[in-house]
Amino acid sequence: MAEGVKPRVKVPKTASAGEVIVIKTLISHKMESGQRKDGDGNVIPRSIINRFTCDFNGENVVDVTLEPAISTNPYLEFEATVPESGEFKFTWYDDDGSVYEEIKKIAVE
Repeated sequence: MAEGVKPRVKVPKTASAGEVIVIKTLISHKMESGQRKDGDGNVIPRSIINRFTCDFNGENVVDVTLEPAISTNPYLEFEATVPESGEFKFTWYDDDGSVYEEIKKIAVE
């Protein structure tokens, strides 16, 4: 597991049924591409978040494959329609096999 990895998610606490909301995610991660060399000329191994998913009440909303060109601390912003109260589950997959998850609930008024 990479050190200092911290996912952060911003989801509104409430919405109207059928409303389109904006979701913002950020994960603290160094994101090493595997193409740089250290001071001794050795290649620094690739270490990136290679996949991100978001599900709402078990149904997939977003599934993104991330490539080595992605920046450090990747930020993703997207829209989702909220049909009912429930929870969003956010999952980041790391090259080293680590999985980071965050869950946010939303209430439909």
